[in-house]
Amino acid sequence: MTQNTIQSLLSQYPTPFYTFDVTELRRRVAFLKDHLPSSVHLCYAVKANTFISPYVADLIERYEVCSPGELAICTEQKIAPEKLVISGVYKTPELIEGHILSDNCAGHYTAESLEQFALLKHAAQTSGKKINILLRLTSGNQFGMNEEDIKQIITAEKDNADFNICGIQFFSGTQKTSMKKYKREIDHLNEFLREIETECSFHCDELEYGTGFPVYYFEDSKAFDEAAFLAEFTDILNTLDFDCLITLELGRSIAASCGSYFTKAVDMKTNHAQNYAIMDGGIHHISYFGQFMAMKHPYHEVYPPRQGDTQEWNLCGSLCTVNDLLVKGLPIADFKIGDTIIFKNAGAYCVTEGISLFLSRALPSVIMLEENGDTTRLRGAAETYKLNY
Repeated sequence: MTQNTIQSLLSQYPTPFYTFDVTELRRRVAFLKDHLPSSVHLCYAVKANTFISPYVADLIERYEVCSPGELAICTEQKIAPEKLVISGVYKTPELIEGHILSDNCAGHYTAESLEQFALLKHAAQTSGKKINILLRLTSGNQFGMNEEDIKQIITAEKDNADFNICGIQFFSGTQKTSMKKYKREIDHLNEFLREIETECSFHCDELEYGTGFPVYYFEDSKAFDEAAFLAEFTDILNTLDFDCLITLELGRSIAASCGSYFTKAVDMKTNHAQNYAIMDGGIHHISYFGQFMAMKHPYHEVYPPRQGDTQEWNLCGSLCTVNDLLVKGLPIADFKIGDTIIFKNAGAYCVTEGISLFLSRALPSVIMLEENGDTTRLRGAAETYKLNY
């Protein structure tokens, strides 16, 4: 982001606000496509950032939605229904039955339990619509089903004409860097797909795999050669010896790099030899996976930039809690009230995961940086209250 762009944004929009850069977002998806097998499809996990979904519609094959709210947002954004996979550990009968009966029936639905499968089966039979179902395999937590439950469903229902059990969905966590872990997961999937083919006479046509690729947020992060990482992952993925469509579900890896969060210093003080700057944002807007007591320094930029000796500053948010600490001991030169801190790699989860209603502060604006250089405000600063005085 150029200094002119930053100056223009700050002259148009009051802080705090998020920006999402369409050029960077599309570059990021292209990078992933270029470094993964050409036969692999990409699925975007909408929970990472609901605002950017329409901007990659021509680049990805699928969107994962996990709640009625996300489904409503995708519908309003005119995301093609056939690109949606309706996922989530809790699906209400009203959501499933209403959606399947509608004109916007999704391309795929996941079953995370025997109860969910029964719900989907009933909705398909009632509606007369043949739906595609992915059976979610658990990785050892509350999500998905164990192997025996999946085999039970396949054995009993694989030939049911009311729906199509098309494959398996599997996700085991985020920020995974260990190739040994990826190898164990692929080996496990290989073994399980063989088992259901041998024991249940069922060939898996699709595998949707949430890889949990890592994103690095902090300045002390180790050097990361992502091209080499993806090449090694591809070699492991190619050991999957089943002829099926592979879709990789990604959220953080797609969305993180396109986002920035702008927050301004509104007060400063020195208490017990510690410098504190109060920002107009806070932890209700910006949090990073792996942050620990604000000890790590995220990638950031200070505007306007100044030269000279630095002092260490503790950046605190506008919430009345001692936990609202963004960064401890951040070296900044000639820091002043009114200066802006721009937190980088804020495109994933920050806008959707924060405790944004705590203390009823206003929701920050969301600004899209379009490819032609224009800005589009997707959401203004939304008040959570109304004062009459």
